[in-house]
Amino acid sequence: MNDAVSLEFDRRPSAIPYMVRGMMPVTRHTGLAPEICAHWRDHRADPGAVAEFRRITGLPAGDAVLPLLYPHTFGFRLAMAILTHPRFPVPIWGVLQTRNHLVQHRPIAADEPLDFEATVMHGRAVPKGAEFDLRTTVHVEGTLAWESVVTFFARGRFGEPDPASPLARAPSEFGAPAAEWTMRDTDHRRFGSFTGDYNGIHLWDWYARRFGFRRALYHPPRVLGECLARLPQPASLKQARGRLRLDAWLKGPVPHGANVRMHAATTATSSTFALFAGDERPSIVGRLAALETSS
Repeated sequence: MNDAVSLEFDRRPSAIPYMVRGMMPVTRHTGLAPEICAHWRDHRADPGAVAEFRRITGLPAGDAVLPLLYPHTFGFRLAMAILTHPRFPVPIWGVLQTRNHLVQHRPIAADEPLDFEATVMHGRAVPKGAEFDLRTTVHVEGTLAWESVVTFFARGRFGEPDPASPLARAPSEFGAPAAEWTMRDTDHRRFGSFTGDYNGIHLWDWYARRFGFRRALYHPPRVLGECLARLPQPASLKQARGRLRLDAWLKGPVPHGANVRMHAATTATSSTFALFAGDERPSIVGRLAALETSS
């Protein structure tokens, strides 16, 4: 019997089916790497949505190419469809996003048709639970233009730990303070419409308090966008012609309206940063590098 699942979309995946599935009790399968693949073909960016994305994150108003974070944010609906599928081994409400590794092989013009594909690439037991790597690719006219590996974590007992991912270790040197600002406490539902993630923990304080948080929490791509908008960058990144790699380790929440500070350190080929939200431990650690120089 072939247990492979293929989800096909010829338009933006609706959030309603997978949000409903996420709330329903289902029988979970034991394998940590189910064969689930989701396709979304011939997506064309809406100029108004792109402009709104730039406005909310503070990224510069646009030229003719999509931001590095656009496929990560707007293609996240495929990850949601996979995470809520009955064959996925854990319920989505117990899943945390912990790492983002994005590679842009070339700039993507704002009017180019995008073919998304997302699949469960790997699952591994770790000391306090399990990790799941979801790979997403974007092809333009059959050529790979962008890809990512996003890692999700779920607590529980999944057997003897497997070897750790080689991508698990974050940078430990962040540099000097580079920017301070207050995160705007607006546009939460609008950003949720971009990602397709309408989890109440991102929308309502009363809901977040049920999970031990004082305030609701920002969607991670929004915080990453605000970091990139303020990140000092060496000339090599500006000369990379859009061939970039972004690695981000999500270590803690950023609550609505938080006062944050970003530390940053630049080399000839990359910028490393850490965002602090009122704690000695960073909430996000990241590195932006020209693709040719990334490891």
